[in-house]
Amino acid sequence: MKDKIFIHFLGAAGTVTGSKYLIEAPQKKFLVDCGLFQGLKQLRLLNWDHLPVDVPSIDFVLLTHGHLDHVGYLPRLKKDGFNGKIYGTAPTLDIAEIILRDSARLQEEEAEQANKEGFSKHHPAKPLYTEKDVEATLTHFSPINLNQWIDLGGEVKARFQTNGHIIGSTFIEVHVQGKKFVFSGDVGQEDDLLLMPPKKPAEADILFVESTYGDRLHPEGDVKDRLKTIVLETIARGGSVIIPSFAVERTQVMMYLLWQLRTAGELPDVPLIMDSPMGARVLSVFEKHRDWHKLPTAEYTAMCEMFQIVESYKETLNLIDTKYPKIIIAGSGMVTGGRVLSYLQHYIENPQHTVLLVGYQGEGTRGRQLLEGIHEIKIHGKYYPVKSRIEILHGLSAHGDQTELLHWMSDIKTAPEHIFVIHGEKQAADTFQVKIKDTFGWQAVVPNLYEIVEIDIL
Repeated sequence: MKDKIFIHFLGAAGTVTGSKYLIEAPQKKFLVDCGLFQGLKQLRLLNWDHLPVDVPSIDFVLLTHGHLDHVGYLPRLKKDGFNGKIYGTAPTLDIAEIILRDSARLQEEEAEQANKEGFSKHHPAKPLYTEKDVEATLTHFSPINLNQWIDLGGEVKARFQTNGHIIGSTFIEVHVQGKKFVFSGDVGQEDDLLLMPPKKPAEADILFVESTYGDRLHPEGDVKDRLKTIVLETIARGGSVIIPSFAVERTQVMMYLLWQLRTAGELPDVPLIMDSPMGARVLSVFEKHRDWHKLPTAEYTAMCEMFQIVESYKETLNLIDTKYPKIIIAGSGMVTGGRVLSYLQHYIENPQHTVLLVGYQGEGTRGRQLLEGIHEIKIHGKYYPVKSRIEILHGLSAHGDQTELLHWMSDIKTAPEHIFVIHGEKQAADTFQVKIKDTFGWQAVVPNLYEIVEIDIL
């Protein structure tokens, strides 16, 4: 009987969240990404299930980048017995540390608040993991260099190459006993404001390709002009602009755009506020890893000086009580938690204000509900009528669209033996599967959650 490699689809299969792929080879067993499920309740509940694999036997984890849906399950993996190394680029591990600490803190705070106010059906409510669990996880982090093959033992070696999604993000090539696996991670746009264009794989036997925007193209148009129009219209009404924003990359992009507009004299002198402790910590990652982005030092410094960067929650409450127009960037990007909820509790019922969505809004998130026109929003057990204006700023996604995903694949000259379309909602994944066939003549499949695929080793 031939030796086989088994692929376990433990997340981001048939959905856009919870990325986890277990590769079980004859001599090594490893995960590529280890993300948390977000969005729909039935997905979030999966975080509480034990993985249907022998966790202590996993040798190591490879991380494509530091977003929560790619790293957020790591402390739980550690709690369940994982004791190997966690590999990623230096900025990826820095981002992952920031995100994991924040995730644990929010979970502990939400459990405490649920127990205090009694709005959880669980008695007592508990966090999925704690800050102590995160500390234990961080001891396993091991930074790697770009573009260099690293020997991981057992006829397994890996190479990380930039893919333009967020600072530190990569696609990963893994040689496993003669088979070349390629994991796209999340592929960025070609003309990202802050990052270099994605590199492209030259060959792949088994290809895992994301499909977040596999069914659409980013709209054309000047994002900066659209942002200016929204801001000016809101200020003319006497209102403020609340921008729920992902702490990694999107916050920095929004700061940069607003700085450019203000510097050019195209915005009035209203306060620019960045109220995201995690976003502030990510700024330090940009400063530390200057070779990973295009933002010149002088512009970075000037941008930061133009913003009021909020330190404490007391400062947040003081800002909420002010009546003058302002522009506030606050986490989180899909309105699932963070300080933006405090602003919305006080601003969402006032038609003077604008809530400006600037990124992908996953199924089941408050951001998706606002985007789809929900008339009331639930925050901490209470419903608030939605009367403020809801706007979406297209074109700023950190994900490439359908054309850019196909372009990322275009240097692969020989058809892969297997193509798995992952990390996409059903319509996006199904559409992209067909588009791959129409463009390259290659067969691709959309795997199911917890499906196991066997790969023969020659």
